[in-house]
Amino acid sequence: MDFELLDEQARIQETFARFCDEQIIPKAAAIDEAHAFPRELFDKLGALGFFGMRYPAAVGGSDLDLVSLCIALEEIARGSMSLAGCATMQSLMGTKFLEMLGGADIRERLLIPALRGEKIGCICMTEPDAGSDLAGIATSARKVEGGYRLKGRKIWVTSAPVADFFTVFARAGEAHKLTIFLVERNFEGLIVGKAIPKMGVWALPTSELALDDCFVPDSHRLSHEEGDGEAHLRKLLAEVRIVTGALALGGARGALEEAVRYSAERKQFGKPINSFQAVQIKLAEMATDLEAARRLVHYAAWLKDAGKPHHREAAMAKLFASEAALQICDKAARILASYGYSMEFPVQRHLRDIRFTLIGGGTSDILKLIIAKEVARA
Repeated sequence: MDFELLDEQARIQETFARFCDEQIIPKAAAIDEAHAFPRELFDKLGALGFFGMRYPAAVGGSDLDLVSLCIALEEIARGSMSLAGCATMQSLMGTKFLEMLGGADIRERLLIPALRGEKIGCICMTEPDAGSDLAGIATSARKVEGGYRLKGRKIWVTSAPVADFFTVFARAGEAHKLTIFLVERNFEGLIVGKAIPKMGVWALPTSELALDDCFVPDSHRLSHEEGDGEAHLRKLLAEVRIVTGALALGGARGALEEAVRYSAERKQFGKPINSFQAVQIKLAEMATDLEAARRLVHYAAWLKDAGKPHHREAAMAKLFASEAALQICDKAARILASYGYSMEFPVQRHLRDIRFTLIGGGTSDILKLIIAKEVARA
């Protein structure tokens, strides 16, 4: 692996770094406090081609590698984790199954506009009694003439309040195995519930969703066969973990940059606090952990791009990056002391938002069990 960015990757980094500095950071506090989907910035990301970075040209994408997506996501999350969360859902989980499994009509009518940011997609897996345990998913799909009737309840559905279409995992067939369905917002029986109040990522809309005997036509069963949903999902999980690691990098970097800036400006005993060893040690630890996390994330992404085994490395990258990012944000808040607790400074937002990365793609304990199994098999 060459640790130097390719010319194209360097251009992507420059483009999204400039977008973050000029467009996201000046508005980050306002969109957070509004608790509203950041539509204007979301549309601008669509115009930049972000949502189609990982998709082929045939559907309007750029056919770029996963390392490039991670680079761009780090820059977006550096400014706003809420916007980065919306962007991640749109560019991967919310649209990928349409590209993998959808027919020509679905691609033309939903996927291609979504990659331009004109339509919004999301994925519905988690249920009140099923999070890490996929076997606990209880939403059912009953075969009827011309399609299926879906019944069940989903929770923690990112982007649901603003979504135009929903990728839903439900149990179908005599074996009651996971099958993937596409549900459009106007389908009768689809009920988007109340928004879920959260301690962070306030501008990332999340809600419950109910399927009350919702009719889904045969054309909207994305699974080629009943019961193949879990196999398709597992193909995507490693990539989800890698990009979640990239989100953690961005949030941690935003906090570190604020700590560096503040410690150079804040004076105590007649000199800036970054001249004191206690602060220097924290900054050194933060910078080292961030760089180590970035190497793990980029290495896992490079393995995926190269077609090499990468599931263990993806779990390691997400585990280390999210846990390290939490510590980095906490240390940044400690450097700012009272101001780290103030809503007027962005560090508190980074600290609240970073916990989001501990959940998506698998909790730390689940990832440790996955890594342990992979190590035992090695």
